[in-house]
Amino acid sequence: MRPLHAAAAVLTILAMGAAIAAGGRAVLHSEHGRVAAQAQAGMAAQSEVPAAAAIPQPKVARPEVHSRAIDPEVVAPPQLQPEELERVEPRAPLSDLALARPPKPPKLKMPDDWNGTKLFQPVAPAAGVIEAKGYSVAISGIDIVREDETCADGGKSWTCGSRARTAFRAFLRGRAVVCAVPPEGGRDLIAAECRVGNQDVGQWLIENGWARAAKGGPYVEAGEKARTARKGIFGPAPSLSGLPPAPAPVAAAQPTQPILDPSATATPPTETTATPPADQPAPSE
Repeated sequence: MRPLHAAAAVLTILAMGAAIAAGGRAVLHSEHGRVAAQAQAGMAAQSEVPAAAAIPQPKVARPEVHSRAIDPEVVAPPQLQPEELERVEPRAPLSDLALARPPKPPKLKMPDDWNGTKLFQPVAPAAGVIEAKGYSVAISGIDIVREDETCADGGKSWTCGSRARTAFRAFLRGRAVVCAVPPEGGRDLIAAECRVGNQDVGQWLIENGWARAAKGGPYVEAGEKARTARKGIFGPAPSLSGLPPAPAPVAAAQPTQPILDPSATATPPTETTATPPADQPAPSE
């Protein structure tokens, strides 16, 4: 009986080993299945998340908020009656820059601004007189040199008036003259200050000796300098030596012989018979 018992014990041990091996295989298989399921679940979750979410976003620093409690009753203006208010004078400004400037005086209403009226294409009938645009203006501060005035030079007289007018016309040369005249012109002669650009017309006439400075006027000193320097009308008579001689006077034409004979026209006309040309026969009666 002992051999049977030994065989049974061996079989029992073998059966127990087989059962243990089978149980280990089952546990290992279940563990592998659980790990695989977790890996598949993780991959599915990563596929659902966008790629941008994987990038870490920088944290934005938020400013600190400082707040305090405010009582509306304190901030609101107190309820005051009109009779309780009192008007006081304003305080002095902190600097002179805050002071308001006085208003500027209104400008005078003048044509072409207050500097004067522009006179285009002026005509000079004499040195110091301008006619243009219906105006007749005499330059103020001077004594006009008339056109027919003559000046003496060592006992010899010369037409200084026409010479002064010619020089004044050359100075104007059709340029616009600005004169301090009223808005509308008239037939009366007006004394006014005039200028051509930045040049004072009266100053130019006196400095060049083409007019005399009025007594007590602004050009007295300039007139004395021109007289001392013998300019213009205060100087010598112009030399005519370089001019060509005057042409000889033309003799009176002799009477010419008339084309028609006066004796032939004096006799009364007589009846004449027309003579036909030689190459044509005479008309038959």
